[in-house]
Parts: sequence; structure tokens; C-alpha cells
Amino acid sequence: MRIPSRNARSRWAGAALVLCLIETPSAAQKNVAGAVQTKLALQRLTNLGSVLLIAAHPDDENAALLAYVARGRGARAAYLSLTRGDGGQNLIGSERGELLGLIRTQELLAARRIDGGEQFFTRAIDFGFSKTAEETFEKWGKETILGDVVWIVRNFRPDIIVIGISAGHGHHQAAGILAREAYFAAADRTRFPEQLRYVEPWQAARLITGGFGGAGRGGAAGSALGSIRADFGAYNPLLGYSYTEISGMSRSMHRSQGVGAPERRGSAVSTMSVVAGLPSKGDLFDGIDVTWRRLPGGAAVAAILEEAERTFLPEQPEKTIPLLLKARPLMAAIKDPRAALKLRELDEAIALCAGLYLDASTDRSTVTPGESITVNFEATNRSPFPFSLTAVRLEGVAGAPSEEFAAVALPNNQPQRRSLRVTIPADQPYSQPYWLRKPNQGYVYEVEDIRLIGLAETPPVLSARIRIQAGSEAIEYSRPVVQRYVSRTEGETTRPLLVVPPVAVNLADAVVLFPEARPKPVEVTLRPNTSGLSGTLSLRVPQGWRAEPASIPFQFSNSAEELTLSFTVTPPAAPSRGELRAVARLGDREVSSGMRVIEYPDIPPQTVFPPSTASLVRTDVRTLARRLGYIMGAGDEVPHALEQLGCEVTLLSAADLARGDLSRFDAIVTGVRAYNVRRDLVANQARLLEYVERGGTLVVQYNTADGRSSLRWQDFAPYPIQLSGSRVTVEEAPVTFPNPQHILLRTPNRITEEDFRGWVQERGLYFPSQWDPRYETVFESHDPGEPPLPGGNLYVRYGKGAYVYTSYAWFRQLPAGVPGAFRIFANFLSAAKATP
Repeated sequence: MRIPSRNARSRWAGAALVLCLIETPSAAQKNVAGAVQTKLALQRLTNLGSVLLIAAHPDDENAALLAYVARGRGARAAYLSLTRGDGGQNLIGSERGELLGLIRTQELLAARRIDGGEQFFTRAIDFGFSKTAEETFEKWGKETILGDVVWIVRNFRPDIIVIGISAGHGHHQAAGILAREAYFAAADRTRFPEQLRYVEPWQAARLITGGFGGAGRGGAAGSALGSIRADFGAYNPLLGYSYTEISGMSRSMHRSQGVGAPERRGSAVSTMSVVAGLPSKGDLFDGIDVTWRRLPGGAAVAAILEEAERTFLPEQPEKTIPLLLKARPLMAAIKDPRAALKLRELDEAIALCAGLYLDASTDRSTVTPGESITVNFEATNRSPFPFSLTAVRLEGVAGAPSEEFAAVALPNNQPQRRSLRVTIPADQPYSQPYWLRKPNQGYVYEVEDIRLIGLAETPPVLSARIRIQAGSEAIEYSRPVVQRYVSRTEGETTRPLLVVPPVAVNLADAVVLFPEARPKPVEVTLRPNTSGLSGTLSLRVPQGWRAEPASIPFQFSNSAEELTLSFTVTPPAAPSRGELRAVARLGDREVSSGMRVIEYPDIPPQTVFPPSTASLVRTDVRTLARRLGYIMGAGDEVPHALEQLGCEVTLLSAADLARGDLSRFDAIVTGVRAYNVRRDLVANQARLLEYVERGGTLVVQYNTADGRSSLRWQDFAPYPIQLSGSRVTVEEAPVTFPNPQHILLRTPNRITEEDFRGWVQERGLYFPSQWDPRYETVFESHDPGEPPLPGGNLYVRYGKGAYVYTSYAWFRQLPAGVPGAFRIFANFLSAAKATP
């Protein structure tokens, strides 16, 4: 697209509004910014400044600061999130734990594509809400995560470290402490010396805090070392947005957390305090040379790059290429990691100026160990500048091929294509995210290769190296090998190439509950990833359990088939827990991995290969309710868990709530935060209370009443309840019974303290703080040193039925297979039918 050149200002106006389409995650959104992107790349080449923001969770970033630094100042900006948000909640689906961490990782990367920042992580696992830094460090190991932060600082080499949110949540407190300590430790050769094999110590010039609007949540404004003021609301005519507008777009990518943000206009001055290092008189980079002149030999590079930016013509971008090629050998001669990074950026800027399209693709997105695939290369020069193609090669697997040839000219807009055939080694690991390859050690992911620590994603299975000759310079470009295809709904799009098992062995249930000592069917679905497979499937169970038959043969003629096989598993008579493993034998090879693809509209598809295992739980559970209605809320796996009790579970739609026959259900359960996200539920609350009044049981799982919620007690309860933010974060916290003879503790299952053993992550959250005296409390629990919280479970008879409000974390305990959770929840479901 040509941009009119009436004057310098109008030259960019036409492309300004499309800038944020440059790198958005949707396949349907393409880069139509053209010269704007090239202009920004040239600006970025002249700036060697860098800023690293450190905080605890994916949605703790200051996106306005990142946009201001990266998009506005042309410096490197990065966000280091200590965790991937694994312990959070999910408003868009049922994924929890490490699967939610995958989603939130991609949401962060989508946000960074908008605000221009980079993204890093430590190995810390988000284990849920924590109230103190001490508890957080006890679980993570302070030195372990500090070592990760130091490693990332030494690799990124920031001029400025920014302490993000550091108050409130124990993870936030820990992030503030680690950011401060890493500022000093990264420069100390005696700290984490094992890292020095790969990196050098690094002393950031300045440590600051604040920036979240005014003094901000990160710290008070002003200090003996000075303060920094920046107007994040300033309008950038090249971008067509202010940094606060870009921040709103970026923050709103956290779909799973429901933190959509406004795109604010108008001045928004933020103040940051200098905590350590160089004083500042007001500017973020005050006293820091962010030009090439900071490096030996950099002055000559600076002069050339500044001229390239100044003389750039959007209508004839190729005229800038000679200046960039002139700077290239000077830049390559500077032995500094920052110069090496800028050299790669310069090469990409040359490609932008030439419209140089380089691609490596296959006709498939999956390959199994031992298979061969063809990789197709394309090089298209869309400029009159004379380039030539001299070599292509693949890397990433042992024995990857390459081809060198006499220079092949790349005439203007005439694609040149080559192909290579590569065999994936028989012992090639599956494409599991690197932090999930090994079982985690407590609350820290196990990563064997230190060089992977910090990376947001796993490096691609195969990368293509495409060598281009430009004048006297040989430039090697790297591109990931992807499947490129045309979707009828999204047009041309791509998927990453993955190494997958020859057959995916997927168990229907992650937990198999045996509420009585009777046999139960266990189903396994086999999905081949290659044609012509045959073998046998068997189940391996613990001693005292029995699986029949011993094995089942299977055969597939092509990879489009799918087969579900059923075994009968018999439990022991006494309560017991164990692990079941499904194993497919293909000749002399065993496969015991499943395959799960997570797909949402705003992020690339994510594939994981969980072990083909399930928890076996034998515990005595009785329920008086067999037909259940379930109203999904923010997304959870409770309905499937309740089916394990032998209940028939029906998911209720808006039409069911408005017009359906609710009397056919013994009990109705509302999912987590259902009243927060389902207006149809609130609108039909009167029908639900009428159902209770006529003899039904209504079990309401927790909801929130924070500043973003307009929820009233009349929306979800028969009598007044005031919700709060109180929670019990220690999963082992003692639980007592204010009324040991309460009907919910006696019928149909006798509940004891033993039923609260083995819980995961937390006891409960958003406990009511006040309630009508007609409610009866059932449990009391609290974190160590804190006042009692008796309102976590409220019960009341209403007409002929029963109403139960519960803030305990059943959405975590039931899918995790906690035996006592099933017994307690069965009593909730039976509440209306239970006789005193």
C-alpha cells in the first residue's frame, strides 16, 4: 500500500489507526500497517535503553508503562511475571492449574503484541491466594525463585528495574522483595555463580517503584534519589493512540480473568520513585545514555542509524537499505549482547524495507517420532533492491538437512521456492511445554536446562535458516516451521508444528470414584496420529484392584479414526486410593500419553500431552439426590465430578431457567460465580426459590461482590447475606463444627474432621461476613492467627425445601478426587430429603 506524501504528518496518518493490528493473535487480523511498522523498527534501532518490570501474576503488569517505553520511547520493555497464573480462576472455560497457566501465558503474549513489550516467567507456580511473603517463600523457596529472577536480569540486562505491585497478596509482597534483592544480586559474581557459564553479572542503573497512576500501588512518590514523572496519557500521532488507550487494549487480552479495561484518553501523569541507583531529575532515562554511543565503536553506528531514520521515505523504503547495510558490519564488530540483539533487529528492519517475505511451512501440523516430512521454503523480495538466496537449512532435531547453492536472484515480486525432506528422530520428545515436561517439585516447575528458564514459550520443533545475500552482507534469517493452510472461516492461517505420540491414549475421567464396592466401567479413547497402527491396550491398576479384560487389541487404517475401549475396574471393599495407567503397546513400544488441544478465539491453540493416568478413589458415599440440574457459571468441572456419584446431571440453559420444569430435579446446583456472570440466572431467581419452597434443594457455590459486581443478596439468596473478600488460604487449616449434630453433618453421610484431609490449594474464598439469623452455620475455619470465619457454609429450610450457600472450594476439591469433598457435597445435595 502506498501512503500519500503531502507532508511529514499526513504521511503517517493513514496507517496510524491500524497499528495495533500488527501482531494481534487472531489469524484473521493481518499486518496492514506497512510503513508505520518499518518507521517504528528504525526508531527502535537507535535506542539501546531497556526497562524490566517485575510483578507476581499475569494481570499485574503496568501495560501503560510498557507501551510508553516500547511504543513511545523505542526502548526495550519487558514484563517478568513470577508465575503463569496457574492458581487463578477461569471465566472462559473449565481449565484449571497448569492448563489455565497455558491460557494465561498466551493471554500475556497477546497483550505484549499490543503494547510492544517482551515477556518472561520464573518457575514459580501460582498456588493460590497467599497472605504473607513468608508463606509464599516457604512454598517456592526464596533462593530458587531469586535465582530465576537474577538469571532473567542477567540475560535481559535492563537499565531500569521497576518494582510492580508489591502490597496485599503474599505473592505481590514476595515480588517486591525479589525485585529489590535481584537488583543487587545480579551484579554480584558470588551470587548464583553457576549462571556465569552463560551470562555475565549485570548492574541495572536504576531501581524504581510506582507508576500505576499517581504514586500508584507500587510505592509512594518522591525519594531522596528523586522521582520520575511520565504522562502515559500523551497522544502519539504516529501510533494514533495514547499509551493509556494501548494499555486498555492490552489489559483486555486477559479474557480468562475478566479484567477488560477502558481505553482512556486525556493526560494521565504517573509518578515513580527512585529506590536505588542513579538519581533522576524527572525523566525515566535521566542520566542513562540509551544511544549507541554507550558502546565502544558505537558512535559510527549511531550516526548511520540516525540518518537512516531521518531520511526514511515510506513510499520508497528500499532506499534506506544501503544505510542499514553500511551499519551492519560495524554493528557486528561490537562484541556486546546488546549489539548482537540489535543486529538481529537490523536484519529484520532490512526485510521490512524490502518487503522481504521468508517462510518455511509444511502441509501438516503434527508429526510422530520416526516420520519424515517435507518443509517448503519461500523467499519473495518485493522491492527493486537486488537480493539473492544462497542457502536454506533446518535445525532443531538431530540430522536436520541443509542445502547451499549458487546465488539465486530474487527479482522484484517473484517468489523463489525450495524444499527439504527431514526425518524426525525416533527418540524425539513430544512437543510438551518445557515447564511441563517433568513433574513439578512442590510449587516450582522442574526445568532441567537453565537456558530455558524465563522463556514464555518452548522453542519450535524445527526452525528454518534462510541465507540472503545483500550486497557484501550475508544475512541469515530464522523462521519457525509451521503448517500454513487456508481456513474457510479465517482465511490463510498457521499452526505450529508439533511432535506427537503415534496414538493418543485419553482417559475419559481424571478421577474415577467408587462410592461403593461395585465394579465400574472405565473408558479409554484412542486417537491415532499416523496411519496403519495396530496394537493392544491395557490398564495397570494398584494391588487390590482388578481391571478386566487384561488387554484389548486395536487396529487403525488411517489417522482420522477414533476408538473408545471399555474396561471393568473392580475396587477393594475398604476405602483406598491409587493410580490407574492406560498403556498402548505398539510392537516393542509403549505409549502412555494423552493429547489435549486447548483452543480459544484470541490465542493460538495450545497442545499438551498429559500422562494417561487417573486417580482411583474408593470411599463410601451415599446420596439421596439422583437427578441434578447444574447451572454453569464461570466454568468448572463440578458437573462431571457429580456424575461420579451416580447422579444424572443436566446442564440448565437460559430457556430451562425461564420455562423448564425444575420439579424434575432432586437438587439444583449453581456453578462458581454463576450469579456474577449469568444475568438469566438472576432474572429467574424467583423461580428457583419457588422450586426450593416446593421441596427442592438449591446449592449455591461462591459468588463475589467486589467493586465490579452489582450483585445484591436478593439476586441469589432467600434472606440477607453480605459477601466479603475473606478467605481461608491454608488448605490444611482446621475445620470445626459449631453444631456437631447438624443435619448436613449426619445425613446421609456422617461427616468428621477426616473429610477435610487431603484438600488442595485452599479451604474457601469470598466468605459471607454477615447473614440473616435464620441461616444456620455448618463449618468454621480460619487461617492461622486470624479470626474465625463461620459463614463459609450457610443452611436454611425454605418452605418444604432447603437452601445451601457454600464458599468452600468444591470446584477444586471434587475434580481433584478428595474423598471427603464427595461425602460432604452429597449431604448438600440431599439436604431437602434429609430427615432430622
